[in-house]
Amino acid sequence: MDFPISIKGVLILDGKALLLKNEREEWDLPGGRIELGETPENCLIREFQEETSVNVYVEQILDSYLFEVIPQKHVFIVTYGCKLKGDFSPQISDEHEEIGLHPINNLENINIPFGYARSIKNWSKMLKILY
Repeated sequence: MDFPISIKGVLILDGKALLLKNEREEWDLPGGRIELGETPENCLIREFQEETSVNVYVEQILDSYLFEVIPQKHVFIVTYGCKLKGDFSPQISDEHEEIGLHPINNLENINIPFGYARSIKNWSKMLKILY
């Protein structure tokens, strides 16, 4: 069985993670499907720009796992830690319902997939941000 691959990025600013609300009312990490001939890093740079108008540096891989998005539909997720490049003036695209910065210490109180929360907390630890 084949699975689509989705590259996701974790950006933390002042102890808060940049998240996007999707049509399933879940908070999502910026990112998306990698295109043929594209590196994961270039995919994330493009996706951050398309979805949030934010420029990032892609620092390092954080995690990878198979995620059941909806029953019987799986996606292979690869998450990377990112850092801000330039100014932070996010603009939401039409792909999502809402954009927000969410405190790392409050992720258990929002509707976010477990794997995304785990990646956020792992990147936070690597950056030595206490949550």
